[in-house]
Amino acid sequence: MPDRTPSHRPLADWFRAHAAELTTLDPHGDLDDLEPLREIAGDARVVAVGEGAHFVTEFSLARQRVLRFLAERCGFTVLAFEYGFSEGFALDRWLRGEGPDDGLAEAGRAAAEWGAADFMHWLRDHNRTSRHPVRFAGLDVPEAGGALRPALDPVRDYLHDVGPDALPLLDTALEISDRFLAGSGAAAAPAWARLAPVEQDALTATLARLLLRLRAAEPQYAARGGQERYDIARRRVEGACHTDAMFRAMHALRTGQGDSSDLAIREIYLAESVSWHLERGAPGTRIVLAAHNGHIQKTRIASGGSFTVVPMGYHLARTLGTDYRAVAVTHTADHVPEMVPDERSRVGFTVADTPLAAPAPGSVEAALIDAGLGDRISLADLRHPPRDDDGTPLPNGIRSQSTTLATPVPAAFDAVLAVPTVTRDASVRF
Repeated sequence: MPDRTPSHRPLADWFRAHAAELTTLDPHGDLDDLEPLREIAGDARVVAVGEGAHFVTEFSLARQRVLRFLAERCGFTVLAFEYGFSEGFALDRWLRGEGPDDGLAEAGRAAAEWGAADFMHWLRDHNRTSRHPVRFAGLDVPEAGGALRPALDPVRDYLHDVGPDALPLLDTALEISDRFLAGSGAAAAPAWARLAPVEQDALTATLARLLLRLRAAEPQYAARGGQERYDIARRRVEGACHTDAMFRAMHALRTGQGDSSDLAIREIYLAESVSWHLERGAPGTRIVLAAHNGHIQKTRIASGGSFTVVPMGYHLARTLGTDYRAVAVTHTADHVPEMVPDERSRVGFTVADTPLAAPAPGSVEAALIDAGLGDRISLADLRHPPRDDDGTPLPNGIRSQSTTLATPVPAAFDAVLAVPTVTRDASVRF
């Protein structure tokens, strides 16, 4: 076990005294070991459960257990996922029993291909057998910014029924986007940059006109097709507008002309989608939110001096207050699946197992190892944390992908769940 500097040994002592050891990652097993989570969740309407890296089997299993506990013992009713808002409606129907058991790819291609297949099959079975089924809600821009059709194709069907005069605007947006969109934000943003500026501007202007048309025509459209259909169509078009704005923001930052605050374009859409589902849910709706730690944290993410991102969790904490709780999920292994940019890949990156340096002193992971918990599954409530000599709450860092995020962790998260191993999700093919 690596030796740590003396100033951080009290942190290890604190974890040794306050972290609850969990017995298993099996989502079908007994849930009694998760009882400390009941107090962490409290009366919150939204409890977010993170992941320190994408495509990790252990993180998915931990989330399944947490979701089951919160549904069966705490009355949570919805799983909101880092998944397309528009695409979420078809996937919700499949998860509630519609279609064949082997129909995930048709109901939600991104879920089948992007590391959520096991989770979704487990959830469909849970909904079929449990007395506490949960609805599914997508939150994200279409295909995480990789396509517009998942959002706009259903709007085309809607407009055909209630406002065919707006169809030329929608068809123009699709015609331009089909020239470059490639199935993931990582691949689509560079392709957008290769469009002629006149086409870039035309896409932005057309989507803005389409959204304004929907807003102006709400009374007529809602009268013809119902308020619910209108609300969904409008949110879908908003997702397309946010996606287009993301392309501009990413290109501007790459060329040294942008503002880092523009990276929050996706984050505000995620946060507003959570609120959208809360406002339209049945009385008593409570949401388990599954997204990356970097999305759910309640503090700004600073990197490289002036480079700052305001994540979804910051917006939710600001609007919901104590009705929002965030649980980070991390690991103490010496490697992690990492997304490596690769323009030859159809999604813009490949997933490669990446070795990690020893955890940084003062971090969650270093403290867990020093506390003798590095080879165990644990859950720690961070709402009453230890403090450094200058009064700063500890821990002061947590892993994020293959790096460490330097931040006062108790300000960012209410609790942290840690696993000792990470295994790449075998269903991911890129």
